[in-house]
Amino acid sequence: MRRRELSLLLAGAMTSAPAPRAQQKAMPVIGILGTASPGAFAPYVTAFRQGLSETGYVEGQNVAIEYRWAEGHYDRLPALVADLVARKAPGTIVNIMSTSAHAGQPYLAPYVAAKAGLAGLTRNAAHAHRWDRIRINGLNIGWTDTEGEDATQRRFHGADDDWRAKAGASLPMGKLGQVGEIAEFVAFLLSDRSGVVTGSVIDWDQNVLGGMD
Repeated sequence: MRRRELSLLLAGAMTSAPAPRAQQKAMPVIGILGTASPGAFAPYVTAFRQGLSETGYVEGQNVAIEYRWAEGHYDRLPALVADLVARKAPGTIVNIMSTSAHAGQPYLAPYVAAKAGLAGLTRNAAHAHRWDRIRINGLNIGWTDTEGEDATQRRFHGADDDWRAKAGASLPMGKLGQVGEIAEFVAFLLSDRSGVVTGSVIDWDQNVLGGMD
């Protein structure tokens, strides 16, 4: 089984926090909503911080990060949006999803349905909150090198230590997607550099949907 997702939901909010003095620029706030516990997400949060730093944001210096852990409850996303609305400031949410939302493997029907539903929710929420100036976008992640994928390959497919090299050889770019690369892309979508875009669900993958050889 190729688990085509990072097992997390990153709901990031770049919002304006109150400044102590009128002349000071407000520090952006990023809210991270993880589907599990803090310990399970430690590698992804580390990669996300690295991605932020490479775009010029350093936690505690010019950006603040608020962490919230959903413990498996996806329905906590509306609560995060409500918090953003209450801040009375522009914000951005990026949902991390899966390319399986398009169809997926036959044996992953519930998983596929959930990801397709999250894609619809992303667009619906973006439309509902556009006048609140809250931008909501999503990333459908393709096959990615994660600890969970490594465990899946070894447990269910009998993979050995060189499975990543073999997988890379079967892919157009010669490697699996990397968590750090995804973090950088998320950081871009969270920042002002992504402009006004909202309601977009982007396929972050090296296979082209609908392409045929």
